[in-house]
Amino acid sequence: MTDYRAEVGTIFESLVARIGERAPQPRLHATRKAMEYLGNPQEMYSVVHVTGTNGKTSTSRMIEALCRAHGLRTGLMTSPHLRFVNERIMIDGEPISDERFVDNWRDVEPYIDLVDADLVANGEVPLTYFETLTVLTLAAFADAPVDVAVLEVGMGGEWDSTNVADADVAVFAPIGIDHAEFLGNTVSAIARTKAGIIKPGSIVVTASQEPDALAEIVRAADMLDGELVVEGDAFELMSSVSAVGGQVMQIRGRAAAYRDVPVTLHGRHQAHNAALAIAAVESLLGNGSRPIPDEILSVALGNVTSPGRLQYLAANPPIIVDAAHNPHGATALASAIRDVLPFERVWMVLGVLDDKDAQGIIEALDPVVAGFICTQSNSDRAMQANDLADIVAALVGPDRVQAEPTLSVAIETAKSMCGPADAIMVSGSITLVGDTMTLARTENWT
Repeated sequence: MTDYRAEVGTIFESLVARIGERAPQPRLHATRKAMEYLGNPQEMYSVVHVTGTNGKTSTSRMIEALCRAHGLRTGLMTSPHLRFVNERIMIDGEPISDERFVDNWRDVEPYIDLVDADLVANGEVPLTYFETLTVLTLAAFADAPVDVAVLEVGMGGEWDSTNVADADVAVFAPIGIDHAEFLGNTVSAIARTKAGIIKPGSIVVTASQEPDALAEIVRAADMLDGELVVEGDAFELMSSVSAVGGQVMQIRGRAAAYRDVPVTLHGRHQAHNAALAIAAVESLLGNGSRPIPDEILSVALGNVTSPGRLQYLAANPPIIVDAAHNPHGATALASAIRDVLPFERVWMVLGVLDDKDAQGIIEALDPVVAGFICTQSNSDRAMQANDLADIVAALVGPDRVQAEPTLSVAIETAKSMCGPADAIMVSGSITLVGDTMTLARTENWT
């Protein structure tokens, strides 16, 4: 009998041996060639394409849940994964099975090899990790088959490999500065690259944006005859209040006003993400004219999950993880700590990758945390805990920081600091959140 779990591991090893996500190739022709060899499977379903700097994953998950609650068969591509690569390819709300992952890989591998050979013959590098995974994902969605695919952009938009799919609805979560070395060091430049997901005739649904970012989205939509749907004009979050297990929202959508909408995610930023998701689904299924039934909203948003986003892993003391990994995300996390989380003090276990804006992250979190315990993930990109602690000490003072390179020791140190009304937050990088979730399972946190 085939050991599919082991074979997934072997395939994953072959994927990570390729050029990684830290060095994306600004090209689309390589992925397009692979899709052409496969018969362009990305044309077999509707596509909602989601970009932005923060909130992409949560918004994508809410869009997928809403589509699935309408009875549609869904595909969802997100990145990165927290534990297993299967998490990146979701079909009908569940990670693709090991067997289907392997079978789909066997189907696409010969064409991957052909494209690799073509690229090398032309003096280019073979398909990267993310390009190859995109080909596998889009083919798996066609094989399922799905009715609608929700694709989260890996980086930027214009030359991201997911952009081989044409968006019926192009969705823009809030845009800030991240990956500046690849996308540009201004919000305008970054938005211009992200606006590349807009295709002729796309419905363009955007969160509230900085003026420079919105100008680029408007320009691209006008040029490609896209219908523009902007938060604050065509739809809006009217209010949100914390509730047991999440929050309850009042939302003005494109087609209707929605009262007392539950969502199982914390933080006002998630309420805005929910409003964006509702507008996107209204646009996809009824071009903005068909209301979403209340029971569908309750089922979809009342049960949606976004692992690693203000997720509780333990109760005594509370240990929460959040994947904020840039200043924009850290600002949203700080707002949630200040306005939503019911704790007297929060102790931050922080780990940052060495290509991220550690100073900006620390400055955003400083006003709302009692102290920092600096650590590092297992990623080879992780900033050393002592180096991170030096940056923290320079910004907030040496009396509010400790360095503990081993994550489990950092958690225990934070526990020793906690009072009865305190909590521990683990944040700063997605890889650290993934390591913490693994530790929670290994040690059977409750």
